[in-house]
Amino acid sequence: MVRAGMGAMMKAGCRMGEWLRTGAMATASILPALALAVPAHAHSSSLALTPWPASVEQGGGRLQIVTGSAVAVPLGDADAADAAKLLVDHARRANGLVLSAGSSSDSAPIRFERDPAISGAEAYRLTVTSSGAVIAASGKSGFIYGAMTLMQLLTADAGAAGGGVSIPVLTIQDSPRFAWRGVMVDPCRHFQPIESIYAIVDRMVEVKLNTLHFHLSDDQGWRFEVKRYPELTRIGAWRNGPDTGHGPGERNGGFYTQEQLKALVAYAAARGITVVPEIDLPGHAQALVAAYPELGVPGARPEVSNGWGIFPWLFNPNEAGMTFVRNVLDELMEVFPSQYIHLGGDEAVKDQWERSPEVQSQMRKLGIESENAMQGWMIDQFGNYLAKHGRRLIGWDEILEGGLPASASVMSWRGEKGAVDAANAGHDVVLSPAPTLYLDNLESTLPDEAPGRISIQSMETVYRYDPMPKGIDAAKAKHVMGLQGNAWSEYIVTPWQLQHKLFPRVGAIAETAWSPQVGGAKDYAGFLARLTPQIRRWKREGFEVSDSAFGVAFTPTQTRGAALDAKSIGVTLTTQAPYGTIRYTLDGKAPAATSAVYAKALVVKPGTVVTAASFAPDGTPLSAPRRYDTARETLLTSTSSSLTACPRGSQGLRIPLNADATSNGPAYNVNIFDTCQADDHAPLAHAKSITVSVARLPRNWGLAHEGSAVIGHYAVTPHGELVISAGCRAAEKSADRKQKEHSPMPGATVLASFPLPDPKTAPQQFTFTAALPDRPELGDETDVCFQFTSPLSDPFYAVEKVVYGEKAK
Repeated sequence: MVRAGMGAMMKAGCRMGEWLRTGAMATASILPALALAVPAHAHSSSLALTPWPASVEQGGGRLQIVTGSAVAVPLGDADAADAAKLLVDHARRANGLVLSAGSSSDSAPIRFERDPAISGAEAYRLTVTSSGAVIAASGKSGFIYGAMTLMQLLTADAGAAGGGVSIPVLTIQDSPRFAWRGVMVDPCRHFQPIESIYAIVDRMVEVKLNTLHFHLSDDQGWRFEVKRYPELTRIGAWRNGPDTGHGPGERNGGFYTQEQLKALVAYAAARGITVVPEIDLPGHAQALVAAYPELGVPGARPEVSNGWGIFPWLFNPNEAGMTFVRNVLDELMEVFPSQYIHLGGDEAVKDQWERSPEVQSQMRKLGIESENAMQGWMIDQFGNYLAKHGRRLIGWDEILEGGLPASASVMSWRGEKGAVDAANAGHDVVLSPAPTLYLDNLESTLPDEAPGRISIQSMETVYRYDPMPKGIDAAKAKHVMGLQGNAWSEYIVTPWQLQHKLFPRVGAIAETAWSPQVGGAKDYAGFLARLTPQIRRWKREGFEVSDSAFGVAFTPTQTRGAALDAKSIGVTLTTQAPYGTIRYTLDGKAPAATSAVYAKALVVKPGTVVTAASFAPDGTPLSAPRRYDTARETLLTSTSSSLTACPRGSQGLRIPLNADATSNGPAYNVNIFDTCQADDHAPLAHAKSITVSVARLPRNWGLAHEGSAVIGHYAVTPHGELVISAGCRAAEKSADRKQKEHSPMPGATVLASFPLPDPKTAPQQFTFTAALPDRPELGDETDVCFQFTSPLSDPFYAVEKVVYGEKAK
């Protein structure tokens, strides 16, 4: 699903395009806080636990655990035995601590005990004394989470633990704040190998996340094998790459067999994680209709989509279509035992239904007056069908628009209103609002950020979100099941990129979902201190973890023109996170834990390369080194990451060179509604020439009713031009409507103009060079706009780099 029309996404930061096992939700509870409990906002950061437990009592002394220490479980207790194996496996992978599972001795230093008095399937008690550690629980999930808490204590140190470790004496009594603690993975836009999903499950359990929402159908691919309908995967699972001028790209796709998915479900269940499948209806159905055109409305067969956004193809709700969905649900329920089945319901533009005599006739027979109500009828039918099989329907908040079946639940993504309305009406809800919990959004403005949507959602933004909207009546708060972070895959191609988007921000989601809210403000710096050891674990286990929160950003203290004329150059160094120490070097070498500590703005000679990284208090690096080059050539260069939007529009996406590119660069910040970018601080007083590197990108966005917002420009050559103008922002403000209709940059000073080559024969990346006119009145720090006037039927263009030359060319 692309969640939200592109225009809405640009304006409001919304997502593009786009169970719990029976009994788990009903039995989840919060243990009463003990008198000596440490509040979530005032914890001791010396205990590196993420998420923070409901109650912690610390005592005196420590427990020594040595290599080979036994882990004992009650005889015949399979749940405890499985949790013990997880403890042994994760401790070994995290820092090399070797434990031995299988003992039943009461004298073992680590023991599992079943205690029916512990209330809640996910609750546990961990007691550590100087003679041993005991994990007690009444159910399987409680054993698992107790094991993961002990694992975190055992592996908190940065170094390997081959000789053993010691942990503090304490008592933890713990259970989750919310029952739904989720992550959504979308393999539809870009297929993810099943092995990469297993890896995510392993990392989820370590921070007590318990729901993997698996989005299995969309316009760009059908990923669930349905044995009764083989064309769904033979045809619907594959698409061509979008055109960048040289014809369609390589074939892309794949699907999961039912046997693969059953194995994944079992693997996740053994770790306390429920896999909730999603089949998206009635919209986002282009892959379905490509496989079985008779299930669509017009009867035509489209290709499986290779674009991102909203497309018109809808499922046909006639008897044949309803029977098809029921048959698919039968096979889906056979594979996925989850209580909840997600049926989408989002972004279904109803034009095909509006223009279909068959659908309109069906609506009249049913006494239905609107297409939204028709979708409501469809949702009601499927909700009843699932209820007969002991399951429950959940859908995106659009399912509210046509009336909601009594048993249906809502996943609120268009802000919180859907959750408020549904909960107040007595429906269970999951909070997943865009943009805050859309993890495919960029984390920072660092120039090395991977592609994604440009609505910066930092770790702190995610951490500070609370999924209990104020508009929900206190008596209805029980209907808030929890929250979920989503990772839509328009710009997530590889497992590396998926991991990079999810981690470490899922740690912030895990703490919000699990830890109790006590006393108001959250301690973000303390959270970072506790999360840092978990980040190390993820990395030691071979996982890609973003360092955006800790990456060093460089900001010059002078204007660009002043820096070019100065004998010394100033620069400040910052990170997003209020944690760690920035260290730097001036000799081109990577900083180490002994390098100079950054304390105030640096002043360096031109040509100096400042290299900086952040470090934890124990000296381990928190980020990769990043460089700031003060060479003259660098100061005269602008990259795509430093460009902004032209006067009309905003840059909402950071996109790759090719839609299915597996590399992490190059990437381009663009406004898809107008092919124009601006350099707000162009050093024109120093520039005699300009060289512009250009990339031609796929124009593969489905904009539905927002297509009229795309700005077209009259081309005066066969394939349009690149028009470079100075002073375009002021000119835009003073131009009248007629001028804007006829000129790409009305009233601005044209510096250069280049005809664009034929996309079918030109390379995908090329450069233009021109001498600049002598216009001293423009001065330095002038805004310069780069406007492409190519036809909207042609691919999209973006500026990759601009180099201002001090000599005429």
